[in-house]
Amino acid sequence: MLNRRHFLALTLGLSLLPACSRRPKHSKIASSSKVIALGDSLTFGYGATPDTAYPTVLAAKTGWGVINAGVNGDTSEGVLARLDDVITQAPSLVLLGIGGNDVLRRIAPATTENNIHQIIQKLKLAAIDVVLIAEPYFSTSALLGMVSDNPIYADIANAENVPLFAKDDGGWSAILSDETLKSDQIHANAQGYAKFADNLYQFLADQGVI
Repeated sequence: MLNRRHFLALTLGLSLLPACSRRPKHSKIASSSKVIALGDSLTFGYGATPDTAYPTVLAAKTGWGVINAGVNGDTSEGVLARLDDVITQAPSLVLLGIGGNDVLRRIAPATTENNIHQIIQKLKLAAIDVVLIAEPYFSTSALLGMVSDNPIYADIANAENVPLFAKDDGGWSAILSDETLKSDQIHANAQGYAKFADNLYQFLADQGVI
């Protein structure tokens, strides 16, 4: 017969099971797999050369076939418009970094957030894993070197249950807070893109993706 102590312990243990089962599970992406880096000029590698853009550096570190699908000046609406082509390529993983230009163009945050939700949901429906990459909130303080993540990314990642590569992980806001890693106020230089790739590699390893 269960005494009170045993009953409480059993009840507590059972109550923890659903929480554990809700933890996101990230499968390892094999070497030579197709991965698409999807985004704007920070993905494209503006301010450096194609061979120093972060997708190229990450490909060398992982052995993945990383396709650079970064477009200078692109917005969340632009990525949503070209998403079908990305899905047709059937990548194992999409590294999604978009939204900085939305801020620069004064697009309503709710519109940007809705677009990114749609992008992630469409990728999920196609059984494509997603890692969301936070982009800076470009403001006056950012131009002075005090760069922080746009808060919409944490909200989106929580709602969609996807990993978020953010400032504390060494993401774009961390890179662009270091003058030695920038080519201009809103873009990295070759050293910055390499550092970003190193930090992203470690993040993906911690997530169990590598």
